[in-house]
Amino acid sequence: MRTVLVTGLGGAGRTTVAAATALCAARSGKRTLFLSAEPGDILAAPVPGSLGEPAEVTGGLWAARIEAGAAFRAEFMALQERSSGALDLLGARPLEDEELTELPGSEQFALLRALTVASRGDWDVLVVDMPPLRETVAALALPEQLRRYLRRLLPVERQAARALRPMLAQLAGVPMPAQWLYATADRWDTELAGVQTVIEARGTTLRVVAEPSPAAADVLRTARPGLALHGLDVDTLVPNRILPRQSPDAWLATLCAQQEKHLGEWYAQWAPGIPLREVRHLGRDPRGLDDLGALLQDGGLAVEPAPDPGQRRDDPWRVEFPGAGDDGEGPLYVWHLPLPGAVKEDVSLVRRGDELLVTVGPFRRIVPLHSVLRRCTVSGAGLTDGALRVRFTPDPELWPRAR
Repeated sequence: MRTVLVTGLGGAGRTTVAAATALCAARSGKRTLFLSAEPGDILAAPVPGSLGEPAEVTGGLWAARIEAGAAFRAEFMALQERSSGALDLLGARPLEDEELTELPGSEQFALLRALTVASRGDWDVLVVDMPPLRETVAALALPEQLRRYLRRLLPVERQAARALRPMLAQLAGVPMPAQWLYATADRWDTELAGVQTVIEARGTTLRVVAEPSPAAADVLRTARPGLALHGLDVDTLVPNRILPRQSPDAWLATLCAQQEKHLGEWYAQWAPGIPLREVRHLGRDPRGLDDLGALLQDGGLAVEPAPDPGQRRDDPWRVEFPGAGDDGEGPLYVWHLPLPGAVKEDVSLVRRGDELLVTVGPFRRIVPLHSVLRRCTVSGAGLTDGALRVRFTPDPELWPRAR
C-alpha cells in the first residue's frame, strides 16, 4: 500500500490538496481511501463513513472520518476494564462512556491508530489529511518517543523476574508492579511498533502544502531540517493557490510578484531532490468532485509508486569509514546526518550515556548510538553543507586492546 500524508501550513488548503490527491489516485485505477478528521464539505457532502465502514464517494474512491472522541472513549473504557481489579481495591467508581470527553492530545493518538487500522485494509493508496506541519512532525515522532519511555520505565528484562515478584515484594516490603502493568506495556509497545512500521515504510511519504508568502517561507525554512531530523520523506512540495501570471491588474500583479519571489526561493532550496508541483487558484474555494478534478489538470498531484514499499526506509544516520583524527593519530569515526536548511545557531548536540540528544530549532530527537560508537568519546561536531557530522574517537578504557 502507498501512503501519502498531506500536511502543511494552517489555511494553506491541506484538506483540498489531500482530497484532490486521493481523487487523482482513484482516477488512475487505484483503490483509494481518503482519511480526514475535518473533511468539511470538500467532497460536496459530509463524509459519513467511519474507519470501520468507509463510504464510497465515486468509482475507486472511499472516504472515512477520523473520530478522535470515539477512539478516546473506546481506549479509555478498555483500559478501565483491564484495571477493574485495582480500581475495586481502591473503591473507585467506574466512569461511564457517556460522561467521557476527549483530552488534549487524543487527536494525535486517534490519527496514529487510524493509520495502523487503514494499513491493514485492501487499499492501493491511502491518503491522510494531516494536522499542520509542526503538529504532524510531533505526531509522527510519538511512537518512537513513547516506546523509549516504556523501555526506560518498564524494562523488558525485568519481566523475567515476574515469578519471583511476590517473594521480592515481601523482602523489599513494597509492592512490586503487577503483571497487568507489564501486559499493558507489552500491548502498547506492540501497537506503537505497528504505527512506527507504517511511518517508516518506504511507501509512506509526506506531501507538504504551502501558499507562497513570507509567513509560509519562514515556517518551511524552520520545518525542513526538522523533517530530516526525524527521517520523514517528503515526496512533493505543493505551492497552492498560484495566481495567474502576467495579470494587467496592478493589485493582483503585486501579489503575483510576491508569489514568484518565494517560488523562486523554494525551487532553489527544495528542487531537484524534492519536486515542486504548483496548484493554480480556481478563483473560488474548491468544493465537490468537479472542482477537485479541475485542480488535477496539470497532473502535479499524481501518486508515484515507491520502491519496495513494504520495506523500511534507510536510517538517515550513517557511520562514515574511520580515518585518522585531526592530529593524525588514532582512528576517527564520523556520524553523519543530513539537515538541509539548518543553521548552526539552531543546532545543539548533547550525549547522554548511549544516546545523542539532537535539537534543531523547535525539533528534538533522542537517537541511540551505534554499538561501536558507545565505546567512543565525542571529539567534535560541525554543520557544513547541510549536514551534521559528529566525530567520535575510541575510548582506550572501553576499546579492546590487542595482546
